[in-house]
Amino acid sequence: MASIHRTTMTPGKLELLADWLPRQGWYAGGAEAPEPIRAGGFRLDDPAGEVGIEFMIVVDAGGPEPVAYLVPMAYRGAAPADAPDDALIGTSEHGVLGTRWIYDGLRDPVVMGQLHAVLRGEATPQSQSESDTPDPTVTVHGGGAAGVLDVRVNRVLRPVEAEDGPSGSLVAGWTRPDGTAVRGVLATFASR
Repeated sequence: MASIHRTTMTPGKLELLADWLPRQGWYAGGAEAPEPIRAGGFRLDDPAGEVGIEFMIVVDAGGPEPVAYLVPMAYRGAAPADAPDDALIGTSEHGVLGTRWIYDGLRDPVVMGQLHAVLRGEATPQSQSESDTPDPTVTVHGGGAAGVLDVRVNRVLRPVEAEDGPSGSLVAGWTRPDGTAVRGVLATFASR
């Protein structure tokens, strides 16, 4: 199980995301600089214990309307030799673990492997801020699919009215800047 350290990261994750988000093709913000606010998320455990895995939900309050984004992140102790340069979100100095290379989780094989495991019912989402604590608010609807399936991840999140998402979907909540709690579909199995 991953351990959550109560320490600093310099620069912080939100600072790195403020620079990284506008460079993404799916970024829905305007010309204003993004103002990402941590709004929710969860962690997954790497069975090998090498990669930190976080699915962070941030709300960009910098535009005319707040927009929620899902940013899966891989925290690594060294840059993998085969990692594409454009997958790097940035580096940060962790107060306990030293330099961390933070990658876009959708471009990281360990993160994607664990996302598949969650959707198949083989891994348990963990609290974003507590060690060894499952997060029961993150749910999989109609999961347990066998075999290797493609996964579609929603980068820009929209609230869903009903509690249940479509079959084979990962559903979680976040908090809007006005304090309203909402839920949405983060990822689904997709047919090839």
